[in-house]
Amino acid sequence: MSSLDTKVAFVTGGARGIGAAIVERLAQEGAIVRFTYVSNTTAADGLVTRLNAAGGQVDAVRVDAADIEATQSAIHALVSAKGGLDIVVASAGAFLLGPIDTFAQEDFDRVMNINVRGVWGLIKAAAPKMRTGGRIVTIGSTVANRAGWPGVTVYMASKAAVAGMVRGLAHELGPRRITVNNIQPGPTETDSNPGDGPQADFLRSISPLGRMGQPSEIAALVAYLAGPEGGYVTGSSLTIDGGANA
Repeated sequence: MSSLDTKVAFVTGGARGIGAAIVERLAQEGAIVRFTYVSNTTAADGLVTRLNAAGGQVDAVRVDAADIEATQSAIHALVSAKGGLDIVVASAGAFLLGPIDTFAQEDFDRVMNINVRGVWGLIKAAAPKMRTGGRIVTIGSTVANRAGWPGVTVYMASKAAVAGMVRGLAHELGPRRITVNNIQPGPTETDSNPGDGPQADFLRSISPLGRMGQPSEIAALVAYLAGPEGGYVTGSSLTIDGGANA
């Protein structure tokens, strides 16, 4: 048996990048996975088709992570269909940069609504329905600890809030043996942050390893936390950044 056979997982922002790698890894480990996406139907459908053709049990639902009511409905539908919920991964995020004097209020609200309010709403909806021994993983960022350059203030604040949220929830959900952890990736190569992009050389230069991370490496850490060997880790923010903030 694979490590996550019979486990039911819900992943937000799973159509592309780190989220898609997480969906793929959980499916490979045997989990039944439902993921959300907000706009890229082609990518979502393609991922579902590819993973199911390889023997996975994956489907997708279109939900904006900022829409808490829609997220609650998606969680309820999954639990009703599958009989329970074991793994929740908050991967959806908004990444907007800019100095305070030009950062629009609507952009601030969008970042906070997805990165903080949306994560809170997801966990609030999911936790009561999760089985004993469940796993909750949020995808944060190393900028929660160290900005590194100007313009990341709002994004940094949102990810620092999630790191704090995880510590508090670990105490609340621990009696049910539900673990709550936060993964903080550093520069990671995705389609929105490609290895040949304008910032790629700089991002590689700040790591002692001289490279950017791969989504599959972030997904591997999620799989560890979601699996049986990760059961004694909770309330933690785990950095995976190639030593960029060492």
